[in-house]
Amino acid sequence: MSNRRFGFNLMQVLGFLILISVTIIMLSPLWFMVSTSLKTTKEMLAFPPTWIPKTFAFKNFVTLFTNADLKFGQQYANSFIVAFFSVIGTAASSSLVAFGFTRYNTKWKAFFFMLLLSTMMLPYPAIMIPQFLLFRQLGLHDSLLPLIVPTFFGSAYMIFLLRQFFYSLPNELFDAGRIDGCSEFRLFWNLTLPLSGPVLSTVAIFTFIWTWNDLLAPVLYLDSQEHFTLPIGMAAMLSSKFRIAPWNLLMAASLLSVLPIIALFTFAQKRFVEGIVLTGIK
Repeated sequence: MSNRRFGFNLMQVLGFLILISVTIIMLSPLWFMVSTSLKTTKEMLAFPPTWIPKTFAFKNFVTLFTNADLKFGQQYANSFIVAFFSVIGTAASSSLVAFGFTRYNTKWKAFFFMLLLSTMMLPYPAIMIPQFLLFRQLGLHDSLLPLIVPTFFGSAYMIFLLRQFFYSLPNELFDAGRIDGCSEFRLFWNLTLPLSGPVLSTVAIFTFIWTWNDLLAPVLYLDSQEHFTLPIGMAAMLSSKFRIAPWNLLMAASLLSVLPIIALFTFAQKRFVEGIVLTGIK
């Protein structure tokens, strides 16, 4: 019995050590990013590199917002504007379309839903040229509107996710609302949306992350540095007027860019997981 218990404990210790090793390997790039963001330019170029800065250069974070050539503060605000309105546009339009696909039965509903899902197989490069020409003809080039306006026309993936959740809501609830005199819009606004907190949180997190990290669309539409979002602004740092590539500033910018995503997922983790579970069960 003691030998069996010893073998079991040994396997637990080995498993624990393996998990610790994998965790350290996975977190090492994050640690390198934090370490480099706190280094001076001289220590940043030192070889071999140091894992812990000898002098903590917190001024790197101040330089990001005070250097007139970087315009980091404006780019940070632009990313928040695009992400905020993209979340609103995607959630509003996708939930309305999903409600229609869920609650109304028509002859061609299945066909149109399959047609909608088929658009998910179209890669963005297949539509970006016609879309670019459209926004240029509308005079919206080099502005944030081409990044925001398309989100108000729905997302096929989000519509599918919301539709799966809406099917879990009981029909008796909507029948009772109609008996009480609710219009179709009030059934959507006063009954469906208040019960859809978990899945709407999931939609918001996905949309925020995708928009916040998007590089291709800003590169396509934005020319002026004051209109840049964070991804394109950080990429432009390497071609800025610095004599040496400012890797310490770039790592500081990267650290600040991941903080909103970490904060959003931390505060909305419970609803995010709940939304994924409920839509998966349905």
